[in-house]
Amino acid sequence: MNQPRPAESPDGGAPSTPATPARTAVATLAGTTLEWYDFFLYGTAAALIFNKQFFPSLSPAAGTLAAFSTLAVGFVARPLGGLVFGHFGDRIGRKATLVVSLVLMGIGSTLIGLIPSYASIGFWSPVLLVALRIVQGIGLGGEGAGATLMSMEHAPGTRRNLYAGFPQMGTPAGLVLANLVFLSANSLFGDHTFTSWGWRVPFLLSFVLVAVGLVIRLRVTESPSFRRVLAEGAVVRFPLAESLKVGFPRLVLTLLAVVANSAVAYVFMVFTLSYGSEHLHYDKQFLILSVTAAAVLWFAAIPVWTTYADRHGRRTMFIAGSAAILVWCVVFFPLLNTGNSVLAVVALVGMGLIIPVTHCVQGSIIADTFPARVRYSGSSVILQSGAILGGGLAPVIATALLNSSGTSTGVTWYLAVICAVSLGGAVALFRLVPEGATADTVEPADTVAADSLTG
Repeated sequence: MNQPRPAESPDGGAPSTPATPARTAVATLAGTTLEWYDFFLYGTAAALIFNKQFFPSLSPAAGTLAAFSTLAVGFVARPLGGLVFGHFGDRIGRKATLVVSLVLMGIGSTLIGLIPSYASIGFWSPVLLVALRIVQGIGLGGEGAGATLMSMEHAPGTRRNLYAGFPQMGTPAGLVLANLVFLSANSLFGDHTFTSWGWRVPFLLSFVLVAVGLVIRLRVTESPSFRRVLAEGAVVRFPLAESLKVGFPRLVLTLLAVVANSAVAYVFMVFTLSYGSEHLHYDKQFLILSVTAAAVLWFAAIPVWTTYADRHGRRTMFIAGSAAILVWCVVFFPLLNTGNSVLAVVALVGMGLIIPVTHCVQGSIIADTFPARVRYSGSSVILQSGAILGGGLAPVIATALLNSSGTSTGVTWYLAVICAVSLGGAVALFRLVPEGATADTVEPADTVAADSLTG
C-alpha cells in the first residue's frame, strides 16, 4: 500500500501529522461525540431534573415547559455559532474553529454543573442556566457543519457519504454516553441525592472528556479542500453572502428536506422521557435504557446506510427514509400509549432504526450544495436553521400540545405534518439537483489513492 505523503500546513510550513482520512474521521467522531454528550446531557436533565431545580415555583407541567424552553434557547444560539464559526472556518480554516467550538461546549457544560439552585440564589439561577445554554448552543453551532466538512474533505471521492457520516455518528454516540453517565450517577447516588445535587457530576465530567477530545482533535491536519482554496487565493471576504448565490430554491428545498429528521429525533430523545415517565408512568430508567438501546442501533446503522449511498446513490434511500419516518411517527405514540413495555420498546427501537436512514447523509447533502470556498458558512446556515425549526422547537411544541389537549394526538399530527413537508421537500430537491451533483467538481483528498478505514 502506498503511504500517504505528509500534509503541508496551510501556511506552507513544515509537514504535520499525515492527513489520512481514517484518522480524521475518527477525530471528528470523537469531537462530535463529546459535544453531543454535553448537549444531550442537558436535554435529559431538562426532561427529568431541571423543572424541580430551577423552576420549583411552577406546576409540574409548567416547570417542564420552562425547562424545555431553556433547551430551545440553545437551538436559538446555534445559528449565531454557525454564522461566526462558518465565517472564520471559510477564512482561516476548519481545524482552528473546531478546536474553539469544543472548548466552548466544555466550558458551558462544566459551569452548568456549578450553578446554585433556585433555592440558593433565586431568580439568578435560571438566568445563569439560560446564559450557559447559549454558550453551549454557540459551540455546537460551530461544530455541526465543520466536523462534517473536515471528514468529507479528507475523504476519497467515492466515499464522501461514508466519511461525512462519521461526525453524524457522534449524535447517537453522544446520546448513549450521556444516558449511561446519567443512569450510572443516578444509581450511584440514589434518586433523592441525585435529584438534589448528584445530577451535577455528569456535567462536571465534561471538563475531563473535553480535554481528551482536544488532544485527539489537535492531532489532525487542515482539510485538503481548504488548503486548495488557500493555494488558489480563493478565500472569500464575505463567505456567507457568497454562499447564498447557489439560489433560493435549492436553499429552501434543502432546508425543508432535513427539518423533519431533527424534529422527530428530539421528540424521540427528549420529549419521550418526560411524557413517558409523567403521563404514562413508565419507569425512568426503563425509558432511558430503551432510548439508549435505540441510539446504539442508530449508531451502528449509519456506516451501513452511508456505504449504500456511496455505492447506489442517496436519492432513493433518502426519499424512502423520509417516508418511513412519516409512517413511524403515526404509530409511535399509539404504541407508547398502550402502557405495554414490549410495545414501548418496539416504538423506541423502531425510531433508532429509521432515523439514521436520512440522518446519515443529510450532512453530505448539505455540504454538496456549496463550493469549498464558502462551504462552512453555507452548510452552517442550512444545518442550524433546520435544527432550530425542527429540534429546538419540537419538545416545546410537543409539550404545549400535550398540555392543551391532555393527549398525544396533537403531537402525532404535528410530527406527521412536518414529516410530510420534509418528504415533499426531498422529492422536489432531487428533481432539481441530479444524483451525485456537487457545487464543485468532486475534490478527492491528497491521500485518496490507497487509504481506507481498515487500511
